[in-house]
Amino acid sequence: MARAGLVMLCATAVLRLVAPSLATDYTVGDTTGWVMGMDYTTWTSGKTFSVGDSLVFNYGGGHSVDEVSKSDYDACSAANAINTDNSGATTIPLKTAGTHYFICGAAGHCSSGMKLAVSVKAGSSPATTPSTSGGSPATTTTSPPSTTTTPTTTPTTTPTTTGSVTPKSDSGSLASPMVALVMASLVCLYELAFLS
Repeated sequence: MARAGLVMLCATAVLRLVAPSLATDYTVGDTTGWVMGMDYTTWTSGKTFSVGDSLVFNYGGGHSVDEVSKSDYDACSAANAINTDNSGATTIPLKTAGTHYFICGAAGHCSSGMKLAVSVKAGSSPATTPSTSGGSPATTTTSPPSTTTTPTTTPTTTPTTTGSVTPKSDSGSLASPMVALVMASLVCLYELAFLS
């Protein structure tokens, strides 16, 4: 009985280490960022967005990131924005499944290409209910926009385009969760082999 409990404890520990590393931060527009004249429909093609992932918007002054409804997206109107930010570095956690719509609220910017529609698939998180308003709360970061990106892939996907697709972890690389996973596995094997 104690052995079965130990196996469950080890399995839970391993799953807790692996699950966070599967979420992805997508830098909108890759190295170009959130700018006028970019085709964000092409940028989203080939990407699979899931609950737990985040969108990172990097942009200069005079721009904003406004999450809006589909009708406001189609009309390029930020008058009824669900969330808005103009800090220059905006991170939007994708907390709900469904299509999320973003525009720049500055006059004429949306019609010049600063609009993004992202279809988000449900994940394994308990907070994966479809969004009726099309929105997820925005959070902002105060770090300056990144000027360089390093393409990195998650263990379960192979992006077809280069850009900033990085697994979430405390150190910003996949190495830390993998080392922790290996260590937890070794401890569990030791416990199962020598203490049962």
